[in-house]
Amino acid sequence: MSAPDFAAWMRHAQEVQQRIGALQRELARRRVEGEAGAGLVRAVVSGELRVLEIAIDPQLFAGDDRAMLQDLVAAAVNAALARAQRMVQEEMQRAAATLQAPAGVLPQGTPE
Repeated sequence: MSAPDFAAWMRHAQEVQQRIGALQRELARRRVEGEAGAGLVRAVVSGELRVLEIAIDPQLFAGDDRAMLQDLVAAAVNAALARAQRMVQEEMQRAAATLQAPAGVLPQGTPE
């Protein structure tokens, strides 16, 4: 049974940290869209889960149904946020699968 290579483990940990940071910056730049009311209200959010844009079809302003408009905006934002969260989760899982420690870096019996 050989001792783990702690220098290699530290290099690997730093590499993982750098790759995760790069992925987080990339995801923050991505834009995800959600809509409601058959596209009458559209919301765009970033991978950081920040609302970037709300677009409302002008025909919705013609009516007096303020509650419906509010509901559609909330639904569009929630749809966009859910899609962005799913995107971030999928990308992080994909990245985690590629960031396993090389053989001999972790002590025996340590999950990779």
